[in-house]
Amino acid sequence: MTQTDGGASEPSPVIESLAALVDAIQAAFPTPESRALASLVAVIVLAAVVVAVRQIGPWLKARTDDSDLLIESLRAGVVTTSIVAFGLFLVVVWRGVGLAVGVLPTDTVTGRAVVRTVLTVAILVLATATTRLTKRGIRDFGRRNGALSDHQTEITHHVVQVGVYAVALLIVFTVWGVNPGNLLVGAGFAGIVLGLAARQTLGAVLAGFVVLFSRPFELGDWVVIGDQEGVVTDITIVNTQIRTFDEEYVMIPNDVVTDTEVVNRSRKGRLRLNLDAGVDYATDADEAAAIAEEAMRGHDLVLDQPDPHVVLTGFGDSSVGLRLRFFIDNPSARKMWKARTRVTLAVKEAFDDAGIKIPYPQRELSGRAETGGFRVAGGEDLPAARGSAANTQTDGGDRGGDGA
Repeated sequence: MTQTDGGASEPSPVIESLAALVDAIQAAFPTPESRALASLVAVIVLAAVVVAVRQIGPWLKARTDDSDLLIESLRAGVVTTSIVAFGLFLVVVWRGVGLAVGVLPTDTVTGRAVVRTVLTVAILVLATATTRLTKRGIRDFGRRNGALSDHQTEITHHVVQVGVYAVALLIVFTVWGVNPGNLLVGAGFAGIVLGLAARQTLGAVLAGFVVLFSRPFELGDWVVIGDQEGVVTDITIVNTQIRTFDEEYVMIPNDVVTDTEVVNRSRKGRLRLNLDAGVDYATDADEAAAIAEEAMRGHDLVLDQPDPHVVLTGFGDSSVGLRLRFFIDNPSARKMWKARTRVTLAVKEAFDDAGIKIPYPQRELSGRAETGGFRVAGGEDLPAARGSAANTQTDGGDRGGDGA
């Protein structure tokens, strides 16, 4: 773009060439009949291109090595470009500019303005298609070569996506004759206004990059974030999506994720489970612990290393407390509950076979000999302890005696 003495900007050679092409196409089809025929031919050409691309893809894959990604990208690019060109051709042939002039002011709708608008739409469409292709390509590359994990694939995709859209916006500014450098003049003030108006959204975006790069969890991890527990299914710039064990999908803003304690239950590929039990005071605690450990070792869901073990947790009201500790691999909620259920049944059966009693809650009632008895709930008096009849205490607190 160049500036004239009067201050008006001159169109670039690219815009002039596109405007001349539009005029030439419209001049070649002056009548409605010729436009209809041209549209029919365009439809046939588009269909032929799509069919040819679908047919040539497998043929190229069969004759090349390790080029599936390149071939798929070329096929998608050719189809996208053909569809965009088809749409632009119909707009030009049927005088889409002339139809808009009747509705909008003449100085608003001009040939150059329409060309710039169409180019802008085409650039944004191509940018979107490019990000989709790059996402698919990055995912396929990571899975095929094992070079990238799912989490690293997400990070790479988002970085490439931002870069593609940044380049697309620069091209759009160039098409409209806007100098990107002039936009930096008001960037400070605009940044303050934008920060005040959308501070929560911007905070979520910044937190999204923190989550992506700090990697507190990855796709498929079993996590607990605040009050929500489930499996991570997607990580975006703005939020994190988890699937709960009730098959509900929860979207958690990333700023909440960074401000909340996150528990990752599957980071190391294993999870320790605790199961509490109790045995009668008359039982040998060492023997009960050994029996419980043996029952856990014989279970297929319990890992041998680290080995399962039992610790004493203290003296309860009715039993000696035992805590059964064991590990499972590849943890999930379903596997956790399954392992807890089967270990409980196995230990219960082992205790039954060994004659070890798991007592019910119980209370023992007793009285002191010097009090001469005690009263239970309901007001019923129980007999005094043997040998204490002569020391029965009266209501007034004095001891009874002969003639006292």
